[in-house]
Amino acid sequence: MKKLLIGICMLSPVWLFAQGFQVNLQGQKQQAMGAAGVATNLDAASVFYNPGSVSHLEGNSVSAGVSLTSGSTAFRDGNSQQQYHTISPISTPFTGYGVWGPKDSKFKFGMGIYTPFGSTITYPNGWSGRYTITELKLLSVFFQPTVSYKINDKLGIGAGFVYGYGHIELSRDLPIANSNGQTSTANLTGTAGGMGYNLGVYYKPSDKLSFGISYRSEVKMKLNNGTATFNVPPSLATSFPSGGFSASIPLPQVLTVGVGVKPTEKLLLTFDANFIGWSSYKSLAFDYDQNTSSLKDTESPRNYKNTYALRLGGQYTLSDKFQVRAGINFEKTPIKDGYVTPEVPDADRLNYTAGIGYKPIDKLSIDASFSYINFMKRTDTNIETNMSGTYKTRILVPGLSLTYNF
Repeated sequence: MKKLLIGICMLSPVWLFAQGFQVNLQGQKQQAMGAAGVATNLDAASVFYNPGSVSHLEGNSVSAGVSLTSGSTAFRDGNSQQQYHTISPISTPFTGYGVWGPKDSKFKFGMGIYTPFGSTITYPNGWSGRYTITELKLLSVFFQPTVSYKINDKLGIGAGFVYGYGHIELSRDLPIANSNGQTSTANLTGTAGGMGYNLGVYYKPSDKLSFGISYRSEVKMKLNNGTATFNVPPSLATSFPSGGFSASIPLPQVLTVGVGVKPTEKLLLTFDANFIGWSSYKSLAFDYDQNTSSLKDTESPRNYKNTYALRLGGQYTLSDKFQVRAGINFEKTPIKDGYVTPEVPDADRLNYTAGIGYKPIDKLSIDASFSYINFMKRTDTNIETNMSGTYKTRILVPGLSLTYNF
């Protein structure tokens, strides 16, 4: 019985990076244009989207932005037909970029700090999946120093080194009652780190046409010295010992190709296609510092599949001070049937975006965006826990950034 309990409670993911928790919020201009940006050089966010286009930016700049992410997931239990709603607080993915270089130099240098993965999700007390999850707080921050070289007026190349930092807090109930009648709980916390790189090529054969290709490598996040805390009756403390654990997970490689077109002087259209290598995520393994007959090292199959996203956006310049933007994108889930969990209630999705840019003075730009992310309704039965039900998620994301040019 104890083995079954710990199997149910510990096999689901600790480091939850799926497309459902991939945060495509790395620049307000690009966010407003369907998150397409590999074939453009709109601002310093090119450090993320395409290091090759950084060398074609005019002047130097620094920028900072934040997005307020408010998500809601509804779950209808397949057995009881009872419906539950998450009560998740607002999360705040952020970005910071800097680009600088001598005026006549072909080299430009950049620095990016951004949050490519993350989630905050809380389910109500007593919900039917409480033995899988009650609360998750996930944050990742990537640091990317970058160098870009302008081969000529039409071609640029660039590369960036990536260091990723992550923090996780995961809580769930255990089907064990304490002496006071309260439910036992399991809590996991930890930090992780990993390294990778970002490469890009930017080609602009004419004022009306541009192309881009970028490659972001896999980043294997390793969680060491995590802490697992079990609040159980004293009589079971030796069976559920609190202590350390370790785990790792590969964050996927991403290949992006794109094209930018200017039909008129005021109108820019851009399209990106992302190819995302999630097939490297075969399983999730936990290595506990202290094993017992109830708490053993585990390996849980994930078997994610490679996937893709298609992004289309546009920008129209109204005047020297105002620009308006809009976009749409489709993202295909990497999670196969039988592997959906309440931590990652992922599904295919359509994202609708819009935004505005305002330049009050020559050196200052203010950009705002709004995204509505609509997940398709998905019904699934998990092959490990047999948890069955229907998930429906919606996310609203307003964002704002300031850019200073010098």
